[in-house]
Amino acid sequence: MKTKFAASVLSALLYAQGLLGFAALATVLLKERAHASIAADTDMPSGPSVLVVR
Repeated sequence: MKTKFAASVLSALLYAQGLLGFAALATVLLKERAHASIAADTDMPSGPSVLVVR
């Protein structure tokens, strides 16, 4: 009985570690994508710009 309980606890911990790893990977990828999007927005203007000089 104790062996089954220990096996299920270890299985749950391994499953939780996999979920946390997946969440960390998704966070890094989304952060890089957002950073690249911001860099692209600041590097290149998307349309014609109007400069008003008085």
